[in-house]
Parts: sequence; C-alpha cells; structure tokens
Amino acid sequence: MRGFGEIGEKLRRSTVRILSGPFSGRGGEQGSGSGVIWSADGTVITNAHVVRDRAQVELWDGSTVAATVAERDERRDLAKLKANVTNLPVAPWRDSTSLRPGELVVAVGNPLGFVGALSTGVVHASGPVRGLGARTWVQAAIRLAPGNSGGPLADAEGRVVGINTMVVGGGLALAVPSNAVADFLRDGARPSLGVVVQPVAEGNRGALLVLRVVPRSPAERASVLTGDLLIAANGRGFESVEDLGDAIDRSAGGVLKLRFLRGDRRSHREVAIALPQPAPIL
Repeated sequence: MRGFGEIGEKLRRSTVRILSGPFSGRGGEQGSGSGVIWSADGTVITNAHVVRDRAQVELWDGSTVAATVAERDERRDLAKLKANVTNLPVAPWRDSTSLRPGELVVAVGNPLGFVGALSTGVVHASGPVRGLGARTWVQAAIRLAPGNSGGPLADAEGRVVGINTMVVGGGLALAVPSNAVADFLRDGARPSLGVVVQPVAEGNRGALLVLRVVPRSPAERASVLTGDLLIAANGRGFESVEDLGDAIDRSAGGVLKLRFLRGDRRSHREVAIALPQPAPIL
C-alpha cells in the first residue's frame, strides 16, 4: 500500500479549485469550492451548490482556465463542468457500494483558502442519514471545512468513493457516493420541480414548507410561491423530502399534481405542473 503522502499528492493533481460568480471585478461576491477531474478531456465533477452559470477552474500547477457548467442536478447536488483544457490527470474511482465501516479515507480540497489541504479519517457508514430522506450518503469521520465541498473523498488506494458535500451534527462528513456520480454522468440530471423545501409538521401529518422557488423553474411557471405548504403530490402525502423527489421522478415527462396550502392555510389548493423528460446523454 502506498503512503498517504504519495496518495495525497496524486489526489491533489486531480483536484481543482473552482471559482464561481462575477469575474469582472465590478462587484458581487465570488464563491469558491473544489472539484475532481473525472476525465482527461476536461470533465470536472463538483457540487451543484458550488457553481451556477459560470466558473473558472484552477489546476494543481496554479494555472486557471475557463469552464462551462454543462449540467447541474440540484437534487443529487452534483454538477458537471467542461474545462477548456485537455490531457488532465484523472482521479480513478471505486464502486462506493463496496465500502465498509472502518476503512481509511482521504479528503483533498481547498478549505478556508488552504489550497490542496489533505485530511484523513475513517468510513462511518454508507446509507441514509436521519432527517435527509432515503438517499444514500458516504458518511465519514473526517475533518472538512468550507471550501472542501465538491472535492474528492478517496480510499486508502487513492480511488474516489465520493464527492464531499456537507458536515452534519457531531462533525460527520457526508459525500455523494461515486456510484451516484456515475449515474449522473450516464443518465443526466434528474427532473427538478425548482423548489427548496423544509419538512414541517402540519397537524398529524407531514408537510413541506417552500423556502425558495427557483426562477424560470416548473414551480415558478405554475405560480408556486415561497411560504406555500406542500401537503401531497399525486394524491400521496409526505413523510420526507425524498417523497417529493420520488413523485417528481415518477412524473417526468408528464404532469405532477401538487396539493398545497397558502395564506391562512384553511383551504386546499391543487396545481398541475408539467415536468420535462430529461434528455438522454449521448
């Protein structure tokens, strides 16, 4: 087995710093995060919350190149960038379903302005996290900080097993599994309603409070508003945010019937929302 120093150096060469936001110097806040070189032709994977419309990619040698946001999947929190450069050092990846608790893992990223920072830890679990629905996360006891988002979580051989995304209570780091990245690259982004929601209790049932409506999204076109309380989709109530995601998936290319409360929340409303069918990735 190679030492962590050698593994870390190889991962650093396949990890980039991502700058997003205004680049003209005319005001506005510029964000930064990390990304992983997934293919030598300039494909970089990061979190959707790291980039929006435009980005610049800083490579391991300090050079900076422009990148386009080729695709974003807010529900998976993944984004694919195409950097204007080729012959890049690719990070190998591993089937994340083969991970076992207790395995050593390495994270590389650019936290708090420290470029190429490396930390080590162990796998805690791989599966759902309470309060975050039914989706699978690679969960690791490893130190992350702002700026690590989008960077690689790798095993002791330097193979990427996840994309670092967030830290939850107790300092547990969560990463999008590498298998989810492979699905994203193969199938494209899953259909999106275009809302940010928070689970709340409504009487003796679950509901989802709309915190934000994404501009030009299906939800905005259907006149869903911030503050609306979603109570059912296609006639089924909600127990978690993932229930809404499942309903969206089943309605792709068709119509999602969304029941909600507004204002004084005394009467139910229902709206039919047309959802596009994701385009195949060729």
